[in-house]
Amino acid sequence: MKKVVVILIAILPVFGFSQSIFDKYEDMDKVGSVIVNKGMIDLVSKIGGLSDDAEAREFMEVAQGLQGVKVFMTEDLEVSADMSQTVKKYLKTSKLEELMRVKDKDVNVKFYVRDGAKKDHVSELLMFVSGLDNVEMGSHGRELETVLVSLTGDIDLNKIGSITNKMDLPKDLNKAGGK
Repeated sequence: MKKVVVILIAILPVFGFSQSIFDKYEDMDKVGSVIVNKGMIDLVSKIGGLSDDAEAREFMEVAQGLQGVKVFMTEDLEVSADMSQTVKKYLKTSKLEELMRVKDKDVNVKFYVRDGAKKDHVSELLMFVSGLDNVEMGSHGRELETVLVSLTGDIDLNKIGSITNKMDLPKDLNKAGGK
């Protein structure tokens, strides 16, 4: 029986049940987080699929391929430095490649991807934004320093690009839709 338990513990990470290196930020007091799991994504996709709005349907098609969304935000400089080091460590051990980077004054935005099973698809999209000093978020006037976003699943870059082109984003960020 002990051998079965040890084998299960050893192989569970292979099936995607392992924790992310970024999960340590979820319970930190100085970090805001949004974690959306597959069940919620499926629920929102089903509800959105009932819409007659073409843009909503397109967004739902992207969402259906997602397995999870994790967003971590902080204004704390110490936590920001730790996030930066954790991202660097993760990039060394993962098979992510840099998709693009944008620098505007002190703000740095970096996108990384892991190739997916199909052309123009990725299995992971990681965005790391640092140097946001004085960017307010929400009604409480929280000033963010760093934002880390991780999307996993089957992500079609063409659909992501189509959605970002419809948003009022700086032109450089619209390039995120393709390699």
